[in-house]
Amino acid sequence: MIESRRLKRNHVTQMWHGYAFGANALKAHYQLMDCCEISYTNCRYLGVAQLVDLVALKTTFDEQGYVVVPSFADVSRTRALRLIAEEHLATELAPMEYEVDVQYPGAPADPEALGANTARRLLQACSRHSGFRDWATADAVQQILARLLGSEALELSQCHHNCVMTKQPGFSSATLWHQDNRYWSFDEQNLVSLWLALTDEHRNNGCLRVIPGSHRLTLDPGRFDAALFLRPDLPENKQLLKQAVRVSLQAGDALFFHSKLFHAAGRNQTDATKLSLVFTYHAAANRPIDATRSARFPGIAL
Repeated sequence: MIESRRLKRNHVTQMWHGYAFGANALKAHYQLMDCCEISYTNCRYLGVAQLVDLVALKTTFDEQGYVVVPSFADVSRTRALRLIAEEHLATELAPMEYEVDVQYPGAPADPEALGANTARRLLQACSRHSGFRDWATADAVQQILARLLGSEALELSQCHHNCVMTKQPGFSSATLWHQDNRYWSFDEQNLVSLWLALTDEHRNNGCLRVIPGSHRLTLDPGRFDAALFLRPDLPENKQLLKQAVRVSLQAGDALFFHSKLFHAAGRNQTDATKLSLVFTYHAAANRPIDATRSARFPGIAL
């Protein structure tokens, strides 16, 4: 349920506590508060009593290309989703992707190498368990995405992400700097991914790094390698990478990020597995291009 109310500034200050909003977004929001009403969504469906300020979320997302909502899923729901993921990993429930399949830096060299059975992703999350699908299509998720994408008619892509991302101890790989749109083929390059931390994510276990505002950039093809990763040897790319920040998350925190945002992740240097539940969404009018990877499976209407 989305409600609209006129709120005083001191109420907004309390409501903003703990959110990953920049100073510019906060200033703009206060200016907006003086002249109009704001919309917010109550995340009580997810066990969260706090309010999520949709205007502030949208302002930050448009400026930075990402926004973090702390404790978006409560402890019990996060634990339930984590236990499902751990069970599926333990039983190697297909479909799965292994580190050796992608050959990213740090991955085992071949199927006979030590660590070749290290899982990277549990694929087709919506199909593998109703708990994953219920989370991915929850009302509170839909309401935030509707504001970020500017459309009430939304679809979840079954072709992209739709998975549990894992980083295992010992044989996890590093993911180099890229935009997700390099993999995807839609009428418009305007999709949003929702990344729910099922475990804590930090520097030592390979949390995401992002370049704020990079979703607004258009780079020449020569700044990418053959796999469409940013070339780290170029001076102009080195300057861009100096702007990168880490996105540390606690279990239950949610990261919404644009498909054009440059991001990367390191290897897991700890003794514990890192788990993240990730889905990608688009406006229903933004259609996948026929005969491409993005059109392999139908979208799920929210």
